[in-house]
Amino acid sequence: MIATVKKCVLITLAIIAFGIASISNSQDKTEVLLVSDVNWTPLNPARGKLGPKAGNLWGDRTGVGPAGFLVKFVDGFSSPPHIHNVTYRGIVISGLVHNDDPNAAKAWMSPGSYWAQAAGEVHITAAKGSNNIAYIEIENSPYLVLPTNEAFEYPEKSVNIEKSNIVWLDATNTHWIKQPENISLEDAPKIAFLWGKPQGDHRNGTLVKLPYGFSGKIYANQSILRGIIILGKVNYQVKGKADNNTLVPGSYFSSQQQAVHQFSVDEDCIIYIRSKGGFHVVMD
Repeated sequence: MIATVKKCVLITLAIIAFGIASISNSQDKTEVLLVSDVNWTPLNPARGKLGPKAGNLWGDRTGVGPAGFLVKFVDGFSSPPHIHNVTYRGIVISGLVHNDDPNAAKAWMSPGSYWAQAAGEVHITAAKGSNNIAYIEIENSPYLVLPTNEAFEYPEKSVNIEKSNIVWLDATNTHWIKQPENISLEDAPKIAFLWGKPQGDHRNGTLVKLPYGFSGKIYANQSILRGIIILGKVNYQVKGKADNNTLVPGSYFSSQQQAVHQFSVDEDCIIYIRSKGGFHVVMD
């Protein structure tokens, strides 16, 4: 009897130890890519020197599967009417972007704005600003630019959402945010759901707004979590390192399985997060 109890205790301790080790190992599977280290190549070589440049953050836009990359436009860029073989989502990081029907009046989207371009739909893309950068995300590669005579109908519809029209949720609207009781809602984090389903283990895209003075963590609850700094500077604490990484707009971080991302900010910041399932923003 005693031997059986001891055996059960040892098995229980082993399970607990395995669980702790699993979390620790998963936390080690983090990646940080500074925008200064991004490798830029022509998005569409046929456009020449004045064409946009692209820098991969994750995945391979020319290969197979989902991918996320930065696109850099020259000031005054305007594309001819065209289509894409896949739907893409975009978030303006700096400068101004217009993306719409060729006959539509210019509606410039400022940094922090979001748009989704449906596959097969004829449109143009224009940009202005000395340092014009956007984050682009696709669910299927390769990402191709095709002529208008190949246009086709697609179930999804295009959408443009200017930053000022984004709906932000606070801790009273969502359980994804945890904040101290002595912190007002105005001084606490907020989130905005952009696409996908935030329930279960579905993929989704969310903006996270961190206020000036924020110190806390983002807990990744499921598999892969990917984050891109959209506005502001983030002090990112890398596990096992004494120094913080300063992540400026365009920089990228990610984790696999359960993980904890620790941040502090000295200015208002916005981060785009792509995840499978939910995550929690916890303010210290």
